[in-house]
Amino acid sequence: MRVLAAMSGGVDSAVAAARAVDAGHEVVGVHLALSAKPGTLRTGSRGCCTIEDSHDARRAADILGIPFYIWDFAERFTEEVVETFVGEYAAGRTPNPCVTCNEKIKFEALLEKAMALGFDAVATGHYARLATVDGELELRRSADEGKDQSYVLASLTPEQLSHAMFPLGDSWKTDVRAEAERRGLSVANKPDSHDICFIPDGDTKQFLENRLGQRPGQLVDAETGAVLGQHTGVHGFTVGQRKGLGIDAPADDGRPRYVLSLEPVSGTVKVGSSTGLGVDVIEADRAIWPSGRALDGPTECVVQVRAHGGIAEAVAEADGEHVNVQLREPLRGVAPGQVVVLYRPDAGAGDLVLGSAKISSTR
Repeated sequence: MRVLAAMSGGVDSAVAAARAVDAGHEVVGVHLALSAKPGTLRTGSRGCCTIEDSHDARRAADILGIPFYIWDFAERFTEEVVETFVGEYAAGRTPNPCVTCNEKIKFEALLEKAMALGFDAVATGHYARLATVDGELELRRSADEGKDQSYVLASLTPEQLSHAMFPLGDSWKTDVRAEAERRGLSVANKPDSHDICFIPDGDTKQFLENRLGQRPGQLVDAETGAVLGQHTGVHGFTVGQRKGLGIDAPADDGRPRYVLSLEPVSGTVKVGSSTGLGVDVIEADRAIWPSGRALDGPTECVVQVRAHGGIAEAVAEADGEHVNVQLREPLRGVAPGQVVVLYRPDAGAGDLVLGSAKISSTR
């Protein structure tokens, strides 16, 4: 096949491209320029998509002997990922920009351009597995569950997955680094990017305040209604947050307070004890079924509400694009705007991704 290898400049995408070459495909490497000012996206080892990363990707492509290009997706990345992120926080929701980036940039914008240029597939360094069962494509967890990225890929459609390749799905990260070393790839020991790539210093609150300005409101005790303090904007908080609340007086019982809910219209941030964080029911919309099969009645499953963690057994039921999830045991810190991913446990071949949806409310 003609394969477009998305090369971020990290070790995973470099090895994924190498394996696509080894498989006999006609491979072309491409690095996505996602910022108009790429030099601003790195602080030490944090951040990605910088000029340094593009150079690393080019060096890897040279070693592999494949053509290499840089595509400017900065404007679309800003519109689809950054502005969506800011808008979600302004509305009191907690988005996952990595899910949005995979959905809108890597497997919509990039795949769209690749198909227009005659490529058959896009290969990435994601840790996830694709399997064909009874003629239908399935998305599954990777062999290395500690690095599994099926959560951030669960918003992809069957059509998008049919043109995707994940060469690292059956590998462990330690083996991938060792392979990169053997191949002479300089990125073999390059640190993984983490946190939010376009906020390399990790200060999400300041980033949002720079974009949204100050929107003063009150911190209120969820039980008594007592005003406990003031804040500069609900966008500076997320459900489950404990630190940085700006409340001077301790709780009456001396225990920590947590953010329980956000009301962006009134500017109210409600706080309370950890017991108020437990969620038994999740309502979600915009359901996507990667295999093309929607749930058929109440379905026993395992749900995940964060890229790493927030896992519980549940019973889920779908009605069109709406999904109702009844948790077998409560989860804490579940916020509107997050994505809930439904899995069918299958230890032998990696848990099967049934579907995903965006959380609209909890109770």
